[in-house]
Amino acid sequence: MVTDVAAGRRPADPQPTTTRRPLEPRPRARRARVRSMGKHTALVVAGVLMLYPVLWMVISSLRPSNEIFRAPGLFLDGLELDNYAVGWNALSQPFGHYLLNSAVVVFGCILGNLVSCSMAAYAFARLEFRGKRTLFAIMLLTIMLPIHVVIVPQYIMFSELGWVNTFWPLIMPKLLATDAFFVFLMVQFIRGIPTELDEAARIDGCGHARIFARVILPLMVPALAATAIFTFIWTWNDFFSQLIYLTDPDMYTVPVALRAFVDATSTTSWGSMFAMSVVSLLPVFFAFLVGQRFLVRGIATTGGK
Repeated sequence: MVTDVAAGRRPADPQPTTTRRPLEPRPRARRARVRSMGKHTALVVAGVLMLYPVLWMVISSLRPSNEIFRAPGLFLDGLELDNYAVGWNALSQPFGHYLLNSAVVVFGCILGNLVSCSMAAYAFARLEFRGKRTLFAIMLLTIMLPIHVVIVPQYIMFSELGWVNTFWPLIMPKLLATDAFFVFLMVQFIRGIPTELDEAARIDGCGHARIFARVILPLMVPALAATAIFTFIWTWNDFFSQLIYLTDPDMYTVPVALRAFVDATSTTSWGSMFAMSVVSLLPVFFAFLVGQRFLVRGIATTGGK
């Protein structure tokens, strides 16, 4: 400024400092934000309503049996941990025996579905044979066939084989690819695998068995994982089939053993039953927690979405 005065020039006026006011959100953006908040609030409320029965069961397992249906809400006056100890030893065998029976049935069904359904899916997706489309349509029709329609002829057949009151009627159908849903799931996945891989393996001298084992099967991990998780959950929670075929209390699985806590002629031990119900839910919870990403990926990449 001194230099400007000495040179006879007028110093430049300082530039006024202006503060910019923040732009207000547009009405459309505000409406979108309100809709998003409303949607998330509705989802939270729906989630709480769906989880309420599970939370009530967990809380009831910590209450005395005579207060389960009289105490309101989800509030606890005290912890009744004896329900778990009493429920574990309430039946003819410790509850771990029934968990082991369910584990045997579940893992047998998982193995059967993984082997048989994957082989059937490869045949429908890659092989050419007479009546392929007709057989595939019949296979899809069996998805709409309820189990109650076939349970009587199946029971007669297994009774003639002497398999009633064993685990074979629950496991053997899985070894014959009777779950059409998983066959369809894997067929859709295999159809998404480029056939150029099959042709390259065939040039190297591979037949259908080696192509299936070394090329297709390693690429089917998402579909196989989804099949294993679904089979685990459905078989673990199955009550009807296991009630029909298992009559010896020592052969009971978890769902049938839980039914044994309910006595129609005397007092029902509700606290012990709820406690063992919580124990029976833990394997399903951990299975879904561990396999959730495989489940989502398997469904998303098979066309099942």
